[in-house]
Amino acid sequence: MRYLRSTRAATAVAAATGLAFVGTALTGSAYAEPAAQPASLYPPSAIVLTVGQGESAATASVQRAVTLECAPLPGGSHPSPAEACAELAAADGDLARLTALPADRPCTREWAPVTVTGDGVWEGRRISWSATYGNPCEMRSKVAESAVLSF
Repeated sequence: MRYLRSTRAATAVAAATGLAFVGTALTGSAYAEPAAQPASLYPPSAIVLTVGQGESAATASVQRAVTLECAPLPGGSHPSPAEACAELAAADGDLARLTALPADRPCTREWAPVTVTGDGVWEGRRISWSATYGNPCEMRSKVAESAVLSF
């Protein structure tokens, strides 16, 4: 009788954990992976911004890099994420619109190229942008008014 009870108990345990055993047979793991769930109700908005020395994004040596997260809350390593996210929202995620202002600062004509990039996701869509300036002075004069690009 004792053997019968332990067999029934073993059968009940096996039936209750059958999914785990099936998961082991199919995936090699005792635990099934949970279904992917969205981390937020908002579409992702996170961008990596870089400044590097060089003539193109592909060959520039990165000097500085920051992250900017805007959804669901502003954050990241950007020095002023709330202002940057508001400015980026006003430009609908178009980084080129942030540097369209005329440069009013006099700069030397030296050739020391600087490339600024922005890559990531804005409101669920992929964005990629880069701009090359003749030297750091020219870059600062173009991005001086931009909270996003002043890092």
